[in-house]
Amino acid sequence: MAPSTHTVTNQAPPLVGYDVFTSDLALAEAVERHLDPGLLAEVREELGVLGRATGSTQVREWGEQANDDPPRLRTHDRYGRRIDEVEFHPAWHRLLGRSVSAGLTDAWGRPGGHVRRAAGFLVASQAEAGHGCPVSMTHAAVPALRAEPELAAVWEPAALSHVYERELRPVAEKPGVLLGMAMTEKQGGSDVRANTTEARPLAADGEYVLTGHKWFCSAPMSDAFLVLAQAPAGLTCFLVPRVLADGSRNAFALQRLKDKLGNRSNASAEVEFDGTTWAHRVGEEGRGIRTIMGMVAATRLDCVLGSAALMRQAVAQAVHHASYRSAFGGLLVDKPLMRNVLADLAIESEAATVLGMRLAAAYDAGTPEELALLRIAVPAAKYWVTKRCTPLVAEALECLGGNGYVEESGMPRLLRESPLNSLWEGSGNVQALDVVRALRTEPAALDALLREVGAARGADHRLDRATRGLLVELADLEGIEARARRLTERLALVLQGALLVRWAPPEVADAFCAARLGGDGGAAFGTLPHTLDLRAVVERARAEV
Repeated sequence: MAPSTHTVTNQAPPLVGYDVFTSDLALAEAVERHLDPGLLAEVREELGVLGRATGSTQVREWGEQANDDPPRLRTHDRYGRRIDEVEFHPAWHRLLGRSVSAGLTDAWGRPGGHVRRAAGFLVASQAEAGHGCPVSMTHAAVPALRAEPELAAVWEPAALSHVYERELRPVAEKPGVLLGMAMTEKQGGSDVRANTTEARPLAADGEYVLTGHKWFCSAPMSDAFLVLAQAPAGLTCFLVPRVLADGSRNAFALQRLKDKLGNRSNASAEVEFDGTTWAHRVGEEGRGIRTIMGMVAATRLDCVLGSAALMRQAVAQAVHHASYRSAFGGLLVDKPLMRNVLADLAIESEAATVLGMRLAAAYDAGTPEELALLRIAVPAAKYWVTKRCTPLVAEALECLGGNGYVEESGMPRLLRESPLNSLWEGSGNVQALDVVRALRTEPAALDALLREVGAARGADHRLDRATRGLLVELADLEGIEARARRLTERLALVLQGALLVRWAPPEVADAFCAARLGGDGGAAFGTLPHTLDLRAVVERARAEV
């Protein structure tokens, strides 16, 4: 007779078989709030389809497979010819194909495009965050391409396509393309003005050849890349296709793939341009940073959304586990201290989602006032939300105890992924200094921010007091660079508080303002005032299976 010592009890079932979109009330409400009512039925349906797929057992397995079997570099084919291709597990292609077909590279040309696309990006990233990189860059490349209308006419329709085509062929032969980016170099990092890659003009207008090395080339299997290089008139933006119009391969030598902490399903490479690498100028010579900044701003917003996705998935897993796991005579979710931890995580997650979706709506509005808001709010949000991601995921992992430390739980993968968005597209100091630059040079940006915060004036005394404190900080720009992080943090918190006071349930806004703005919270999660309605906050964060 078999021993019965391994009977399994008191374990939470896997969090699968649910709708990732509709179970996220903060996200579903943001979509309803920011979209034209005439679009709501259509968008709810498309996001519901994506949400149910993302929460399915099959797509969850794809995410695990893509992460467990990372990409491989193939520099040569069997005959010794240079091919410089990256091989991925089939699950990667399935995830990428699903996201492209869901319209996650198509925001610029359809009504409500940025809100519906941002919501979809937040949902799909919860299956496996790595595949979001090529999705994000393809989406973000469009505004940069529009600096060169002839190029945009060729590449933009393929970038906005809902068809994923993995084979490398000339753009004219492909129903859809992916676009990447290669800016940073060994000696410069975020200081792209220190780039040494050289662009030598050819006889044909706008055509150049490049010589140089890029330290980080994101998504190297893409069809083309936006690249910064030094042209005769200074740093300039270029489009570098992998395959030329005649079907031949461009000189694009992948030297190695990075061995990264997380984001392992996605390839990041070092790439060499050998002096024959063909490129087409995008925008004016010497205006490369201005040209590519439209792409950078859009990918920075995706850093916010990507972090919000990781936070939401971590919170959903923690609440789910605590709702099934019993200890010390009852369910964990009913224990006052665990409830405090879960509620604290939930308000952080909701604040990130509400802020990210508000900024996506600003893109859709496209008015001068909304674009001015983006100028200051995107780097502030990118700074703060991405920095809050790692401690939140670590605390959520702890809610699962030892189970959370085991790979099969999926929590270690979330934790390894969590620092990425704080690094990508400029680390914390870069974002904080960008906020300072906006304050110094673009008065309309601060005006737009104050109007946004002012819409919640009088609704919560802690928010009002924090807003006054922020204004005091802004009135004194002496030593502003050394204070840039402190100022950016306060700015982001006040903005999040204002949005939650206006739109979140009272129990969520109350908890956020008490702990984040009113000083009635500690440095660790789980230190909310015990007098708040924490049960309602936790119930709101539950993913219904």
